[in-house]
Amino acid sequence: MNAKELATLLDGIEYTGVTKEHAAIAKENGLVIVYGASDDIVVFEGAIYDDVSCFCGGKAHLDSTGLINNLCDDDRCPYFQAERDKGVVIQAIWHDKGNPCWTYGTKIPHETFDMMEDDELYCIGIVFTLKDIQEVRN
Repeated sequence: MNAKELATLLDGIEYTGVTKEHAAIAKENGLVIVYGASDDIVVFEGAIYDDVSCFCGGKAHLDSTGLINNLCDDDRCPYFQAERDKGVVIQAIWHDKGNPCWTYGTKIPHETFDMMEDDELYCIGIVFTLKDIQEVRN
């Protein structure tokens, strides 16, 4: 399965609807599903299984192995800044008064899907191939 096929499968899914089966399909095919949870979390499922705290928006930094995590207690840590600069950014955009609540911006080639909550658009999630991160970085 490719990113477009998985995004089509996920399109219209309920906010709580990304299943273990969806995540397993993504992982098996080297795909990553990205969507928002509440107003403060960006969820990664599939080839990356993690989340990032992004209260009302923020950035996730990735390389071809997954999320780049800050191993320091200081966000100004030179090590983290150097590692982060080698990666690719996914910008989580929180729309405080709008539907959807979450959208994402990135240079990584990706497909989108609509995630619903009580018949209203909650999030426009993305699906991408993990190996495409390396192509964007080069």
